[in-house]
Amino acid sequence: MYPEYMVAPIREDLTSVGFEQLMTPEEVEQVLSSKEGTVLVAVNSVCGCAASKARPALKMAVAASDQKPDKMITVFAGMEADAVAKAREYMLPYPPSSPSIALFKNGELVHMIERYHIEGNELNRIVDNLKGAFEAYC
Repeated sequence: MYPEYMVAPIREDLTSVGFEQLMTPEEVEQVLSSKEGTVLVAVNSVCGCAASKARPALKMAVAASDQKPDKMITVFAGMEADAVAKAREYMLPYPPSSPSIALFKNGELVHMIERYHIEGNELNRIVDNLKGAFEAYC
């Protein structure tokens, strides 16, 4: 676990643009067990690829898209371990990955971006990937 003073600005990077920070497995369960609408899940992290690519891509895609998920949530790897573990249960069969981005529609996982799609990719390609997923599913 990291000191809260260190992760607070990292959390705010997403919550300031409409993501809801979920802190408990019960909160995650409540959102992801819903069978209606679309939910974008960001597994946030302190790593460099989260800072330079994942969070900027999420913010850019949401800002640039006419079609957006109904709900946007985030869990923080390395902090709320139980909430992250619960979110990852819904992301199976994909292995745990931080950062990662998942899109759910009507309770089903329909789009997944794993760490290896983020760290070795160009920012604009990640943005386009997300925008395409929003257009297809939202």
